[in-house]
Amino acid sequence: METAETQIQKVENGSIITPKGFLAGGIHVGLHVSKKDLGILVSTTPASAAAVYTQNHFLAAPIKVTQNSIQEENKLQAIIVNSSNANACTGEQGLKDAYEMRNLTAKRLYIKEHFVAVASTGVIGQHLQMDKVTKGIEEVDYNSSLSGAKAFQEAILTTDTFIKGSCYQFEIEGKTVTIAGAAKGSGMIHPNMATMLGFITTDANVPSSLLQDALKEITDVTFNQITVDGDTSTNDMVVVMANGLAGHSLLSKDHADWNTFKEGLKLVCEDLAKQIARDGEGATKLIEVNVKGARTKKDANVIAKKIVGSSLVKTAVFGTDANWGRIVAAIGYSDAEVNPEGIEVYMGPYLMFKNGIPVPFSEEEVKSYLENEHIVITVLLTNGNEEGKAWGCDLTYDYVKINASYRT
Repeated sequence: METAETQIQKVENGSIITPKGFLAGGIHVGLHVSKKDLGILVSTTPASAAAVYTQNHFLAAPIKVTQNSIQEENKLQAIIVNSSNANACTGEQGLKDAYEMRNLTAKRLYIKEHFVAVASTGVIGQHLQMDKVTKGIEEVDYNSSLSGAKAFQEAILTTDTFIKGSCYQFEIEGKTVTIAGAAKGSGMIHPNMATMLGFITTDANVPSSLLQDALKEITDVTFNQITVDGDTSTNDMVVVMANGLAGHSLLSKDHADWNTFKEGLKLVCEDLAKQIARDGEGATKLIEVNVKGARTKKDANVIAKKIVGSSLVKTAVFGTDANWGRIVAAIGYSDAEVNPEGIEVYMGPYLMFKNGIPVPFSEEEVKSYLENEHIVITVLLTNGNEEGKAWGCDLTYDYVKINASYRT
C-alpha cells in the first residue's frame, strides 16, 4: 500500500525557488564586513501565509511588523531579510526602521505594504544602518536562478558555517507540487523557537488557516525539538508562503492528499531543523535522541529534548566519553512520567543501562562509536506507546571562543 511518505521524493538540487513562481536574491550592503547581508524572497503572486514566532518576551521589531502584515489578509508576496543586526531592543526607532524596510520593499516590487514580511538576525541592541539597507533594497537582484537562491541563503547567515536548504516533491491530482525551505541558525538555539529563521515556499494551493495549523503542529516536533545552547532568541521566526501555482484544487483536511502535503512540509522542516542543530557554533557532531514507550507524546518530546540539551551530555559526546549516567540524570530531572526500573539506554547500538542498573559494555567500542559525526541516543520506556525525537550538537571549546567575542 502506498503511503504519504512513499509518494514524496527529495529534490537533491532543489532550492527555495524550485516551487513555481518564486524568485530570490542576496547582496552585500555593508552591515557585515564582507559577506552578503540583505536577502529578498518573492512570489510572483500573493500567497497564503503562515508563521510561528519566538516565545521570548522581547519581540524584535521585524517580528512585530511581520505579525502586522500577515494579520491584514493572511497573505504575503515577499520577505526582506537582513543579517548582522537583529533590530531587537531598539525601541520606537527600531520599529520605525522595520516598517521602513517593509515600505521600501513594497515600493520596489509594486505590491501592497502588508504583503511584505520583515526578518532580521544578528547583534541585539543596535540600530540598523538604514542608509545601507535602503540602498540594498533598491539594488538587490532577485531571479529564478540557482545563484539567486544561493545568494539569498548566504545573506541570511550569521555565525553559520554552511547554507541550509531542503526540497521535496510529490503529486496532488496529477500535478507536481514542490515544498522547499531555507534557514539560518547556529547559536542561541533553543526554540520555542532560536536565533533561527526559516523560510518555506510551496506552490501548493492551501488556505492560510489550514497552513497555519499544519505549521504549528509540525514546528512542535521539528524546530521546537532542537537545541544548541538553551538560549531562545528575540528574533526566531518560520514563515511559509503557498502561492497555489501547482494548479490543483484547494486543499482541505478532507482532501485525499492532505496528509501527503503535511508529510512533505514536515520533511522540509525536519531537514532544516537537523541542519541547524548540526551547525551549532563550534559543533563537531549532530546528536539525535529517540525516546520510545512514553505515556504521552509530550513526555517523549520533553525527555528527548532534556537529554540533547544537557551540557553534560553534550560535553561527554564531544569528549567521546561513554557517560550514560548523564543521560539517565537528564531523564530523571525531566517533568515526564518515567518508571526508573523500566528504562533502557543505548548509545548507537550499545545497550548501557537497563532496569535501573548498568549493563556491561565495551568502553573502546562505544568510544569509537562516539567519534562519528552523527550520534544516536535511544531511550526505551515502559510507560506507554508514544515516541519523540530531538536534535542537538556537542558542546566544544570553540562554542565558548565564538560567543565570548560575538560583538567584538
